[in-house]
Amino acid sequence: MKHQLVVVGGGPAGMAAAIAAAEAGVNDILLIERDDRLGGVLNQCVHNGFGLLRFGESLTGPEYSEKMANRVAELPIRVMLSTMVMDLSKDRILTVMNSEYGVFTVEAGAIILAMGCRERSRGALNIPGARPAGIYSAGTAQRYVNVEGYLPGRDVVILGSGDIGLIMARRMTLEGARVHAVCELMSVSSGLRRNIEQCLVDFGIPLYLNHTITGIDGKDRVSGVTISEVDPETKRPIPGTEQHIACDTVLFSVGLVPENELTKRAGIAISPRTRGAVVNQERETEVEGIFAAGNVLHVHDLADYAAEEAEEAGRAAARYLKNGRRENARQITLSAGAGIGYVLPQRVALPADEVKVYFRVSAPLRDPVFTVKSGDCELMRRKKIAAMPGEMEAITLSREMLDKADGEIVIGVEVQK
Repeated sequence: MKHQLVVVGGGPAGMAAAIAAAEAGVNDILLIERDDRLGGVLNQCVHNGFGLLRFGESLTGPEYSEKMANRVAELPIRVMLSTMVMDLSKDRILTVMNSEYGVFTVEAGAIILAMGCRERSRGALNIPGARPAGIYSAGTAQRYVNVEGYLPGRDVVILGSGDIGLIMARRMTLEGARVHAVCELMSVSSGLRRNIEQCLVDFGIPLYLNHTITGIDGKDRVSGVTISEVDPETKRPIPGTEQHIACDTVLFSVGLVPENELTKRAGIAISPRTRGAVVNQERETEVEGIFAAGNVLHVHDLADYAAEEAEEAGRAAARYLKNGRRENARQITLSAGAGIGYVLPQRVALPADEVKVYFRVSAPLRDPVFTVKSGDCELMRRKKIAAMPGEMEAITLSREMLDKADGEIVIGVEVQK
């Protein structure tokens, strides 16, 4: 097969990218999704709070997905469901498999990668103890409860305070289970503050910061866990602080990993900080004609943010198909300075009118001042009341700032004393 544009992934980012490209004039788009319907993880997120920025109303995940899927159906976008992309080459040829055509190849003029994330598992944490039934990632438990209609357990302990873990603490409670504790290795929750209030505080669920699970008991089924306090600096368990909690279910919410196997197969450079592709402001990777957007690029707080970023990738792919890769006078590197975990995009191809840069702080800060510098020249200072690692920040660089930059722009943070 041949198509002008192929979008890999039918979640909010993939759909937004395809919609934006179609609205920009691309009339031959293939959208590939491995599930049996569009929407990605939205289909199992039955809580509301989606769409406040994009649609101006509070929607559940399936409602948000349906709005976007309906728009996809109105545009010249061919959708392939239950279809898996097996391989991707630098020359934009995809090896694809489904039950209708078997194994086949698709040659694309441009490709947008929007494969999303997967959850880190217990195996990545090296937690000692038995391997009984009753151990799930929070997302798996969410699918069992919200889509399949099964309750995984009645007495629950959750490790990790990411947003999915917080939401599942509330969901399991509403379904009649008892959540005994949410344990977080760090000194602060990695979830949004609103989720901490609405999911834990409102339901009286205890949050143990600087704690982790150091043992899991049970033969055929989980019978309990041992939690321990950890040293805030070394993150090692402190002897004598062990506490046993009887439970039949353990949920892990210990971070997300962008699904970049295809990205790596195409020889695209991966950022060690974001674990996604290295891109410029148009979300184009270092391989010509291949773009990336959404959680496969970096983990977003909100589906609205992922869709906003994917729209830029969709419009950029449309420009690429029309005009080819533009020749840039020069490129600027964007780097994370003191107190910043990562910045995205990592490069800016000039000329550019303005560029919105996303970043996260590496630790909780009160009264931070974000600085944008190029060499000895300070381009911007912006004050904020507080900043948390779990909440994404953004700064817009004007054309004037970009013109002043000398090769590299560093975004850092200063804390008022």
